[in-house]
Amino acid sequence: MIAASENVLAVAGTSTDVGKTIVTAALVAAARAAGVNPAVCKPAQTGVMPGQPGDLAVIEDLVGPLGTAECARYPDPLAPETAARLAGVPPLERAVARAAIDRLATNHDVTFVEGAGGVMVRLAPELTLLDLCADVGASVLVVVPAGLGALNHAELTVGAVRARGLRVAGLVIGSWPTEPDLAMRCNRDDLPRLSGAPVVGVIPDGAGALDPAEFRRRAPAWFDREWTARELAPTRPAATHVAPTAL
Repeated sequence: MIAASENVLAVAGTSTDVGKTIVTAALVAAARAAGVNPAVCKPAQTGVMPGQPGDLAVIEDLVGPLGTAECARYPDPLAPETAARLAGVPPLERAVARAAIDRLATNHDVTFVEGAGGVMVRLAPELTLLDLCADVGASVLVVVPAGLGALNHAELTVGAVRARGLRVAGLVIGSWPTEPDLAMRCNRDDLPRLSGAPVVGVIPDGAGALDPAEFRRRAPAWFDREWTARELAPTRPAATHVAPTAL
């Protein structure tokens, strides 16, 4: 297994639109509540024109200013490799992304690296999020949906991460409704059993629409406290285990 960095955590989805950006914002809020200085890197942003707010702006709207880096941006809402090709611009350079992550990690206690879609989506012709994770020794936090399809996609994603010799830091359910259906309730129990990775966070549906102050107040409780103490503030003593809630 690749030696894991203590302060770089990739936020990867099992697919697109599973809640990675809101999860990343919640992680920033949880880290700050633990007394940790976080940063966020977005290696490739798609579907946004120059000058328009992207995922990093969404995060800062919820948690306030922080250290960030966006390495490449493409206008079409496609996989970054495809979006770059259609736009007729160079793809993301691996060295540029790695340097951005390293710079943030050097100057912050923990750096979150938000991916694009699933872990095998091409950020460039010969580059995936897993490649960047291997370069910087990042552990991988996998964001999963709540409903049907979650089990298969979670198992495939966790398997792909581990096949690269990377550490899976856990699973986060990206959006948990107030009235979950049968599949969702079963998935919450089956996800850790079948993937071999614990569910360490549950984000309530509509969290991104909360008032920023309320978002920051509530976000730390969405993650397992013992996990937060271990993963986001590794130099601090572990807290008493309290399971994550979606309240």
